[in-house]
Amino acid sequence: MKTKICALAGAAALSLMAFAPAAEAKDELTYALTLQATSDYMFRGLSYTEGQPALQAYGEVNYNIFYAAFWASRTDYLDVYGPWEFDVFLGARPTTGPINWDVGVWYYMFGSQDAFLDTGDLAYFEFKLGASFNPVDNVTLGVIGYYTPDQDLAVAETKTIEGSVSINLPKVGIFDPVLGGVLGWSGADTNGFFLGKKEYTYWNAGMKLNVEKFFMDFRYWDTTIDSSLADSRFVFSVGVNLP
Repeated sequence: MKTKICALAGAAALSLMAFAPAAEAKDELTYALTLQATSDYMFRGLSYTEGQPALQAYGEVNYNIFYAAFWASRTDYLDVYGPWEFDVFLGARPTTGPINWDVGVWYYMFGSQDAFLDTGDLAYFEFKLGASFNPVDNVTLGVIGYYTPDQDLAVAETKTIEGSVSINLPKVGIFDPVLGGVLGWSGADTNGFFLGKKEYTYWNAGMKLNVEKFFMDFRYWDTTIDSSLADSRFVFSVGVNLP
């Protein structure tokens, strides 16, 4: 069973890169909603829809530095996870000098296609600590660490670290282009946990084109795992940020 669960060490972080940044902290309630269609639901280099498209939604409510959020997506993974995923997040984004922090806990839930499992068997939580800063105008560098405690059938103890870069380019016609990429590593305390591997590296690079509230994202993914669920591929996403 653990071979089937090997890819699940969290379920939304990289996908959220396509979404709009959080608003500045205010002593009032604000919200954001992103609706997106993607050619392949990718998480840390692994396809959670086995190469098929998905509709996704991300919503967030903010008050000062604190936020509560949800993530929803179609999921179809190894004939066990699906047809849906729904996650909830709680966290804070304080700022100290030039550093913007993101501290939170995420809880992931999945529908189950296995007759012997239910949603509770697959659900788990994960802790996040991230930091970002702008070394020069229009360039953002970031690093995020994730820790997932061992939680029975749902997930083994895992650790993940990601580095990211985002570059805002000059406007071209109606488009605001953004170049960006991520380099990440995940390791587990169980041999073979990640599709037969104990640890692996993943990365992506691409361009996001913003047109007011709308966006398109063109991205290339690859990993060090030899599997049809983790091999190299191009992924296209299109969506809208509200309000």
